[in-house]
Amino acid sequence: MRIFCVNGPNLNLLGKREPEIYGSTTLEDINTICVDEAKALGMEVQCFQSNSEGALVDAIQDKGAWAEAIIINPAAYTHTSVALRDALAAVGKPIIEVHLSNVYAREDFRHHSFIAPIAVGQISGFGSDGYRMAMHAAHRILSA
Repeated sequence: MRIFCVNGPNLNLLGKREPEIYGSTTLEDINTICVDEAKALGMEVQCFQSNSEGALVDAIQDKGAWAEAIIINPAAYTHTSVALRDALAAVGKPIIEVHLSNVYAREDFRHHSFIAPIAVGQISGFGSDGYRMAMHAAHRILSA
């Protein structure tokens, strides 16, 4: 089972950026969580982050053939990127959307996701534990 874990803009600043919202966990910590969880579940994971919409689309298209499922925290592109949504839909793999904060308890503009309608599920508000949950969800989906 191969999982591609994609992280969008500004997530490279985790641990420094608004810790009252996003906590002190860094992106490196999250990548380690994903690798360790994948190993424990007998899966393989590759992690990728970019601040660039085009680089995210390219990575999804490239790794979409390798991955059996995609875990994505699209960050701000959740609410703005039809291109990211279309790239995810095009690869035809199960998509799990993750957000560190509870986007529905925040500003109104964060309540709409272009990704949610094509995702098998969305995990929001559990901090870095959301990535653990997503890895287990991917394992369950791929084992079915």
